[in-house]
Amino acid sequence: MLKEPSLNLISTFLEEAKTAFVALDSSLTLIYANPASEQLLSQSKQRLYGQTLKSIAEQFHFSPESIENLLFEESSFTENETTLLIDGSPLLIDLSASYIDTQATPYILIEMRCIEQQKRISQVHYQEHQQKAAQELVRGLAHEIKNPLGGLRGAAQLLEAELPNPDLKEFTQIIIEQADRLSALVNRLLGPQKAGAKSIHNIHSVLEKVRKLVSLDIPDNITLHIDYDPSIPDFEMQPDQLQQAFLNIIQNAVQALQNMPENNSITLRTRTAHQVTINGLPQRLATEIKIIDTGPGIPMHLRSTLFYPMVTGRKDGTGLGLSIAQELIKQHHGRIEFKSSKGKTEFSVFLPI
Repeated sequence: MLKEPSLNLISTFLEEAKTAFVALDSSLTLIYANPASEQLLSQSKQRLYGQTLKSIAEQFHFSPESIENLLFEESSFTENETTLLIDGSPLLIDLSASYIDTQATPYILIEMRCIEQQKRISQVHYQEHQQKAAQELVRGLAHEIKNPLGGLRGAAQLLEAELPNPDLKEFTQIIIEQADRLSALVNRLLGPQKAGAKSIHNIHSVLEKVRKLVSLDIPDNITLHIDYDPSIPDFEMQPDQLQQAFLNIIQNAVQALQNMPENNSITLRTRTAHQVTINGLPQRLATEIKIIDTGPGIPMHLRSTLFYPMVTGRKDGTGLGLSIAQELIKQHHGRIEFKSSKGKTEFSVFLPI
């Protein structure tokens, strides 16, 4: 059990803290929130003050029992990697709570440290390493398959030319067609090897081409919205390759929503991002493109390998769309990431300007 002179004395130190701190009194009502907590919870202290622990827990979707028990146990606890739902998006935090006994009244001091960024960076490094190994394996197999396919097709063509009975050519045509189909699949597995010639373009012209393509056959139960920031400057890109990357992501969202009830939506949103780190390099200015859908969310067992080739949650999927999209974004020195929960999946693409 901690003993401190008063909350007022503590608060003078917490005001400058980079970590979020809030305090609850003995009735489990919030009586203090420092500036870092306002930023973390996306609420002003005026709105936070006076709320009960129960209402806060309902609002940010966490279990309050461990905090309530501190009043009786007069102890402290730490919970690592717990999740708060802030503005509809899950946020990963480390949470510590301590019972503090003062001369006036006891209270509970809660510290919340956002670890979303650190966790994401760690996961990105691990996933990139694993994905690179998987891609090298797939590409190696694809090359091994491609060589005999060419020989198989050539042999079928020679055989067709020597057949005395024209009716037998039906069978050599089957061999040639299936060899061509497998060759096309192998080419997709190998993926884009390098970026094409780049020139100055507008990101919204690329997104508008994608939107028009998707709108041609989008199901009636899906509405496509745009939310563009017109202030984003033109920058160097290969527009056809970026168009393909965004098309792959949006088509995945359409397929996730097509069998769901009505009132589903996909939103294309653009914003500028300042002072961001992309692939380990600091960028003063970047474009952030978000593709947000209201689908069921990405299954948990697919999330750690989502960008791997041949990984798919659909029976008829090839598992190549997102892998190719990521490769195209990387060739533009950008990064792609996602957040997913039931009712909201958000892919974010960052491209340096």
